[in-house]
Amino acid sequence: MFTVLSQGTFMLRGDMTHIIWDWNGTLFHDIDAVIGATNELFQPYGLGPYDVDGFREVYTRPIWVAYERMLGRSLREGEWEVLDRGFHEHYHRLMEACQLAEGAVSSLRAWEESGRSQSLLSMWGHDRLVGKVGDFGISGHFLRVDGLRSASGGTKAEHMVAHLRALDLDPAKVVVIGDSVDDADAARHVGARAILYAGGMTRRSDLDLVGVPVVDSLAAALDLV
Repeated sequence: MFTVLSQGTFMLRGDMTHIIWDWNGTLFHDIDAVIGATNELFQPYGLGPYDVDGFREVYTRPIWVAYERMLGRSLREGEWEVLDRGFHEHYHRLMEACQLAEGAVSSLRAWEESGRSQSLLSMWGHDRLVGKVGDFGISGHFLRVDGLRSASGGTKAEHMVAHLRALDLDPAKVVVIGDSVDDADAARHVGARAILYAGGMTRRSDLDLVGVPVVDSLAAALDLV
């Protein structure tokens, strides 16, 4: 559970032994690529361009709901698949310029040196995720790395179930660190705790409504565990 130290301040109890990290918007600071790809995708619709604040106003998961917000209508049959494919074509080009979030490597190293374990669960394609984690030289910090092995765009909850099952972990000793309401929902779904990072895709005001700690840096997230 979380202990309230003072109004608006939380500390996790000390028996947390495993962190499940999110990737996009958390360990991987790719918001510029996400916004750039979104702007290219929706330019033919006469929408945008979005800046960081404007994008955070419409962003949510599942992502097709965000697209419907942007369009002001429901997606037509087959439109989601076209948009999802187009987004990733732009994103996979633009994300090559992105780097790890500030404090990512030091946080991973510090948690490992504490003798506890960590893993990575992302809603990005599995093969690309594994490759990018390897490119940054951080694969060795994780017991397991899981991305999507099927269609993208949905919620994280059931993927969290499978991830925990594969690791054979007690969810009561697990904390999820991510940047979206979906990360907190997935943690709650399996009985784990969550800390949300405000440096990613979701606006701070939405994160503050979830009822879990919200931090402005990965180092601050680690300090809470």
